[in-house]
Amino acid sequence: MAVFFISDLHLCDARPDINRVFFDFLRGPARDAETLYILGDLFEYWAGDDDLADPFNHSVAAALAEYSRSGIPLKFMHGNRDFLLDGQFAEDCGGILLDDPHALDLFGTPTVLMHGDTLCTDDVDYQKFRIQVRNPAWQKGFLALPLETRKRQIEAVRQTSESEKTRKAPEIMDVNQGAVEAALRAHAYPRLIHGHTHRPARHVHRVDGRTCERWVLADWYRSGSYLRCDKAGCAAVQLS
Repeated sequence: MAVFFISDLHLCDARPDINRVFFDFLRGPARDAETLYILGDLFEYWAGDDDLADPFNHSVAAALAEYSRSGIPLKFMHGNRDFLLDGQFAEDCGGILLDDPHALDLFGTPTVLMHGDTLCTDDVDYQKFRIQVRNPAWQKGFLALPLETRKRQIEAVRQTSESEKTRKAPEIMDVNQGAVEAALRAHAYPRLIHGHTHRPARHVHRVDGRTCERWVLADWYRSGSYLRCDKAGCAAVQLS
């Protein structure tokens, strides 16, 4: 058996081809998983659990619920696009919402899971924004707004973010080496698996004389993929 990891799917009604890849994944390859982890940004954005009535959002939740009913554990983590997903959503899908970071023993290898955005400490503006929107008081006030108002505000923030990306140096939006080393050190030099940066790769880090492995998960903008981990190690698997 193996454990599967995915992240940064950014599912939305406007991307039918990737949506089909995701639904086919749940009905096909993902059935071979011992556990499926979704490490953030399942959706392009999430305005609140009252948006579950949207037909597309409902179809994703229904597919995940069907998957979890097959008996395979399903575990979620917030991303920077869907941080408003409540534990109720995970519960409705038959899954569990995890803290970020989350440590586990993965076939004998200590492993820490993260979405990855907290590792991008050089992007100071984003880190300030993240602190603001993760504040429970801010979230309570935002979720009290009408759903359509929330969606308009989110869309405005997304457009601003995309514009700012063109002015930022690429390295600013990648992980900070010191932040990676600190995360590895804090969790006793484990394997680290994360997404967010959309730069899939396997990295080897030497931290305090220890050799550590870091896997960056791919996004699903052009095609789907997952990381498969078993007793022999981890490998990225591409989907059509």
